[in-house]
Amino acid sequence: MRHDVANQPTNQFHYQLEQTTSMINRLRNELPDGPAKFGMWVSLESPNVSEAAMRLGVDWLLIDMEHGHLGWKDVANHLRVINANRIPALIRIPDLCREAIQRALDIGADGIVVPMISHRDQLELAFRYGKYPPRGARGLGGERCVKWGLETLAYVQDANSQTLVIPLLETREAVENFDQILQVPGLDGIWFGPSDMSSSYGFLGQWEGGPVAEHVVRMCQTAAAQGIASGILARDANEIELRRRQGFQWITLGADINLMLGSLKQQLEAAKQTRV
Repeated sequence: MRHDVANQPTNQFHYQLEQTTSMINRLRNELPDGPAKFGMWVSLESPNVSEAAMRLGVDWLLIDMEHGHLGWKDVANHLRVINANRIPALIRIPDLCREAIQRALDIGADGIVVPMISHRDQLELAFRYGKYPPRGARGLGGERCVKWGLETLAYVQDANSQTLVIPLLETREAVENFDQILQVPGLDGIWFGPSDMSSSYGFLGQWEGGPVAEHVVRMCQTAAAQGIASGILARDANEIELRRRQGFQWITLGADINLMLGSLKQQLEAAKQTRV
Protein backbone atom coordinates (compact mmCIF):
# COMPACT_ATOMS: atom_id res chain seq x y z
CA MET A 1 0.00 0.00 0.00
CA ARG A 2 1.33 3.43 -0.94
CA HIS A 3 1.85 5.96 1.85
CA ASP A 4 1.64 9.68 1.10
CA VAL A 5 4.75 11.09 2.78
CA ALA A 6 3.42 14.61 2.48
CA ASN A 7 0.68 13.71 4.97
CA GLN A 8 2.65 11.37 7.23
CA PRO A 9 4.77 13.48 9.63
CA THR A 10 7.77 11.66 11.00
CA ASN A 11 8.42 11.22 14.71
CA GLN A 12 11.55 13.28 14.27
CA PHE A 13 9.61 16.18 12.84
CA HIS A 14 7.06 15.99 15.67
CA TYR A 15 9.95 16.17 18.13
CA GLN A 16 11.40 19.18 16.35
CA LEU A 17 7.99 20.86 16.20
CA GLU A 18 7.41 20.28 19.91
CA GLN A 19 10.84 21.70 20.74
CA THR A 20 10.24 24.82 18.63
CA THR A 21 6.75 25.24 20.06
CA SER A 22 8.12 25.03 23.57
CA MET A 23 10.72 27.69 22.77
CA ILE A 24 8.18 30.01 21.19
CA ASN A 25 5.87 29.65 24.16
CA ARG A 26 8.69 30.45 26.57
CA LEU A 27 9.67 33.46 24.47
CA ARG A 28 6.05 34.49 24.15
CA ASN A 29 4.63 34.25 27.61
CA GLU A 30 6.16 33.16 30.47
CA LEU A 31 5.78 36.86 29.54
CA PRO A 32 4.89 39.41 30.80
CA ASP A 33 5.34 37.88 34.27
CA GLY A 34 8.37 35.67 33.69
CA PRO A 35 12.06 36.50 33.51
CA ALA A 36 13.47 38.69 30.75
CA LYS A 37 14.76 37.00 27.59
CA PHE A 38 18.06 38.17 26.13
CA GLY A 39 19.06 38.09 22.49
CA MET A 40 21.22 39.57 19.77
CA TRP A 41 20.58 41.16 16.40
CA VAL A 42 22.45 39.59 13.51
CA SER A 43 23.76 41.77 10.68
CA LEU A 44 26.88 39.95 9.47
CA GLU A 45 26.80 37.30 6.74
CA SER A 46 28.50 34.35 8.39
CA PRO A 47 26.25 31.86 10.22
CA ASN A 48 29.21 31.37 12.56
CA VAL A 49 28.01 34.56 14.23
CA SER A 50 24.71 32.93 15.14
CA GLU A 51 26.35 29.68 16.15
CA ALA A 52 28.81 31.42 18.47
CA ALA A 53 26.08 33.52 20.10
CA MET A 54 24.02 30.41 20.79
CA ARG A 55 27.02 28.73 22.40
CA LEU A 56 27.02 31.58 24.91
CA GLY A 57 23.36 31.01 25.70
CA VAL A 58 21.26 33.75 24.09
CA ASP A 59 17.52 33.11 24.30
CA TRP A 60 16.73 34.25 20.74
CA LEU A 61 18.32 35.74 17.65
CA LEU A 62 16.97 38.34 15.28
CA ILE A 63 18.30 38.64 11.73
CA ASP A 64 18.15 42.20 10.45
CA MET A 65 17.07 42.74 6.85
CA GLU A 66 15.83 46.30 7.19
CA HIS A 67 19.28 47.83 7.47
CA GLY A 68 22.59 46.52 6.18
CA HIS A 69 23.29 44.17 3.31
CA LEU A 70 22.00 40.70 4.18
CA GLY A 71 20.25 38.87 1.34
CA TRP A 72 17.85 35.96 1.50
CA LYS A 73 20.60 33.38 1.01
CA ASP A 74 22.52 34.85 3.96
CA VAL A 75 19.38 34.72 6.07
CA ALA A 76 18.63 31.11 5.08
CA ASN A 77 22.13 30.08 6.15
CA HIS A 78 21.65 31.70 9.55
CA LEU A 79 18.27 30.02 9.93
CA ARG A 80 19.71 26.58 9.22
CA VAL A 81 22.06 27.01 12.17
CA ILE A 82 19.51 28.63 14.49
CA ASN A 83 16.69 26.19 13.73
CA ALA A 84 19.01 23.24 14.38
CA ASN A 85 19.78 24.61 17.85
CA ARG A 86 16.13 24.99 18.85
CA ILE A 87 16.02 28.65 19.78
CA PRO A 88 13.56 31.14 18.28
CA ALA A 89 14.71 32.82 15.08
CA LEU A 90 13.17 36.17 14.21
CA ILE A 91 13.64 38.30 11.10
CA ARG A 92 13.26 42.05 10.96
CA ILE A 93 11.86 42.30 7.46
CA PRO A 94 12.77 45.23 5.17
CA ASP A 95 9.27 46.70 5.15
CA LEU A 96 5.59 45.82 5.37
CA CYS A 97 4.88 43.79 2.25
CA ARG A 98 3.48 40.37 1.46
CA GLU A 99 6.63 39.12 -0.25
CA ALA A 100 8.94 39.89 2.65
CA ILE A 101 6.63 38.40 5.30
CA GLN A 102 5.86 35.25 3.36
CA ARG A 103 9.46 34.57 2.36
CA ALA A 104 10.74 35.12 5.89
CA LEU A 105 8.31 32.59 7.33
CA ASP A 106 8.64 30.15 4.42
CA ILE A 107 12.40 29.83 4.85
CA GLY A 108 12.10 29.01 8.54
CA ALA A 109 11.70 32.10 10.71
CA ASP A 110 9.65 31.63 13.86
CA GLY A 111 8.48 35.22 13.69
CA ILE A 112 8.85 38.58 12.05
CA VAL A 113 9.51 42.06 13.38
CA VAL A 114 7.82 44.64 11.16
CA PRO A 115 9.44 48.09 11.08
CA MET A 116 7.72 51.48 11.20
CA ILE A 117 4.30 50.32 12.36
CA SER A 118 2.34 53.46 13.19
CA HIS A 119 -1.31 52.48 12.76
CA ARG A 120 -3.54 49.55 13.63
CA ASP A 121 -4.41 48.87 9.99
CA GLN A 122 -0.70 48.39 9.18
CA LEU A 123 -0.38 45.76 11.89
CA GLU A 124 -3.61 44.10 10.78
CA LEU A 125 -2.11 43.81 7.31
CA ALA A 126 1.05 42.24 8.70
CA PHE A 127 -1.08 39.63 10.47
CA ARG A 128 -3.05 39.01 7.30
CA TYR A 129 0.14 38.29 5.35
CA GLY A 130 1.70 36.27 8.18
CA LYS A 131 -1.15 33.94 9.12
CA TYR A 132 -2.88 31.18 7.19
CA PRO A 133 -6.68 31.24 6.70
CA PRO A 134 -9.01 31.84 8.39
CA ARG A 135 -6.96 34.37 10.43
CA GLY A 136 -5.08 35.66 7.41
CA ALA A 137 -4.23 35.03 3.78
CA ARG A 138 -0.71 33.59 3.91
CA GLY A 139 -0.01 31.47 0.86
CA LEU A 140 1.05 27.85 1.20
CA GLY A 141 4.36 27.02 -0.43
CA GLY A 142 6.80 24.12 -0.34
CA GLU A 143 9.84 25.72 1.30
CA ARG A 144 11.94 24.99 4.41
CA CYS A 145 9.13 25.58 6.90
CA VAL A 146 7.23 22.53 5.57
CA LYS A 147 10.35 20.48 4.89
CA TRP A 148 9.91 21.10 1.14
CA GLY A 149 6.40 19.72 1.19
CA LEU A 150 7.25 16.55 3.10
CA GLU A 151 5.70 17.77 6.36
CA THR A 152 3.09 20.27 5.21
CA LEU A 153 0.19 19.12 7.36
CA ALA A 154 2.17 19.02 10.58
CA TYR A 155 3.41 22.57 10.03
CA VAL A 156 0.19 24.27 8.99
CA GLN A 157 -1.81 22.79 11.88
CA ASP A 158 0.17 24.86 14.38
CA ALA A 159 1.71 27.63 12.31
CA ASN A 160 -0.79 30.36 13.17
CA SER A 161 -0.28 29.85 16.90
CA GLN A 162 3.47 29.35 16.63
CA THR A 163 4.59 32.23 14.40
CA LEU A 164 5.03 35.66 15.93
CA VAL A 165 4.13 38.96 14.28
CA ILE A 166 5.80 41.76 16.23
CA PRO A 167 5.42 45.46 15.37
CA LEU A 168 8.38 47.79 15.76
CA LEU A 169 7.02 51.06 17.13
CA GLU A 170 9.34 53.93 16.27
CA THR A 171 7.29 56.97 15.30
CA ARG A 172 5.28 59.72 16.96
CA GLU A 173 2.21 58.35 15.18
CA ALA A 174 2.74 54.98 16.86
CA VAL A 175 2.66 56.70 20.25
CA GLU A 176 -0.53 58.52 19.35
CA ASN A 177 -2.18 55.34 18.01
CA PHE A 178 -0.81 52.98 20.64
CA ASP A 179 -4.09 52.02 22.27
CA GLN A 180 -5.54 51.01 18.90
CA ILE A 181 -2.42 49.03 17.98
CA LEU A 182 -2.72 46.99 21.19
CA GLN A 183 -6.24 45.93 20.21
CA VAL A 184 -5.09 43.82 17.25
CA PRO A 185 -6.12 40.21 18.02
CA GLY A 186 -3.26 37.78 18.58
CA LEU A 187 -0.65 40.40 19.44
CA ASP A 188 1.96 38.81 21.71
CA GLY A 189 4.68 41.42 21.79
CA ILE A 190 5.90 44.80 20.64
CA TRP A 191 9.31 46.28 20.09
CA PHE A 192 10.43 49.89 20.48
CA GLY A 193 12.87 51.92 18.40
CA PRO A 194 13.75 54.95 20.57
CA SER A 195 16.18 56.50 18.08
CA ASP A 196 13.75 56.77 15.17
CA MET A 197 10.99 57.72 17.57
CA SER A 198 13.19 60.56 18.81
CA SER A 199 13.74 61.72 15.24
CA SER A 200 10.00 61.81 14.65
CA TYR A 201 9.71 64.18 17.61
CA GLY A 202 12.40 66.45 16.19
CA PHE A 203 15.38 65.09 18.13
CA LEU A 204 17.37 63.67 15.23
CA GLY A 205 20.27 61.43 16.18
CA GLN A 206 19.32 61.16 19.85
CA TRP A 207 18.50 57.88 21.58
CA GLU A 208 15.65 59.08 23.78
CA GLY A 209 15.13 62.70 22.91
CA GLY A 210 12.40 64.88 24.35
CA PRO A 211 9.42 62.86 25.63
CA VAL A 212 10.52 59.53 24.19
CA ALA A 213 11.96 57.94 27.36
CA GLU A 214 8.73 58.61 29.24
CA HIS A 215 6.54 57.40 26.37
CA VAL A 216 8.43 54.16 25.93
CA VAL A 217 8.20 53.18 29.60
CA ARG A 218 4.52 54.10 29.79
CA MET A 219 3.75 52.07 26.67
CA CYS A 220 5.70 49.08 27.99
CA GLN A 221 3.73 49.11 31.23
CA THR A 222 0.40 49.57 29.43
CA ALA A 223 1.17 46.60 27.19
CA ALA A 224 2.22 44.44 30.15
CA ALA A 225 -1.11 45.11 31.85
CA GLN A 226 -2.75 43.51 28.80
CA GLY A 227 -0.43 40.51 28.73
CA ILE A 228 1.73 41.86 25.90
CA ALA A 229 5.52 41.78 26.27
CA SER A 230 7.81 44.62 25.19
CA GLY A 231 11.28 44.53 23.66
CA ILE A 232 14.03 47.12 23.42
CA LEU A 233 17.79 47.47 22.92
CA ALA A 234 19.98 47.91 25.99
CA ARG A 235 23.22 49.72 25.18
CA ASP A 236 25.26 48.61 28.20
CA ALA A 237 25.12 46.58 31.40
CA ASN A 238 23.58 49.40 33.42
CA GLU A 239 20.83 49.82 30.86
CA ILE A 240 20.11 46.09 30.88
CA GLU A 241 19.26 46.33 34.57
CA LEU A 242 17.28 49.54 34.04
CA ARG A 243 15.18 47.95 31.31
CA ARG A 244 14.51 44.90 33.47
CA ARG A 245 13.26 47.10 36.29
CA GLN A 246 11.08 49.04 33.85
CA GLY A 247 9.40 45.82 32.76
CA PHE A 248 10.95 45.10 29.35
CA GLN A 249 11.22 41.40 28.68
CA TRP A 250 12.77 41.02 25.25
CA ILE A 251 16.08 42.77 25.77
CA THR A 252 18.55 43.09 22.92
CA LEU A 253 22.15 42.97 24.13
CA GLY A 254 23.35 44.54 20.90
CA ALA A 255 24.00 43.82 17.25
CA ASP A 256 26.88 41.56 16.29
CA ILE A 257 28.95 44.26 14.59
CA ASN A 258 28.45 46.76 17.42
CA LEU A 259 29.37 44.22 20.06
CA MET A 260 32.51 43.35 18.13
CA LEU A 261 33.46 47.00 17.71
CA GLY A 262 32.80 47.74 21.36
CA SER A 263 35.04 44.92 22.49
CA LEU A 264 37.73 45.84 19.97
CA LYS A 265 37.63 49.50 21.02
CA GLN A 266 38.03 48.54 24.66
CA GLN A 267 40.98 46.28 23.88
CA LEU A 268 42.64 48.90 21.68
CA GLU A 269 42.31 51.56 24.33
CA ALA A 270 43.81 49.21 26.91
CA ALA A 271 46.63 48.30 24.52
CA LYS A 272 47.47 51.93 23.86
CA GLN A 273 47.77 52.57 27.59
CA THR A 274 50.49 49.91 27.80
CA ARG A 275 52.64 51.28 24.99
CA VAL A 276 56.08 52.46 26.00
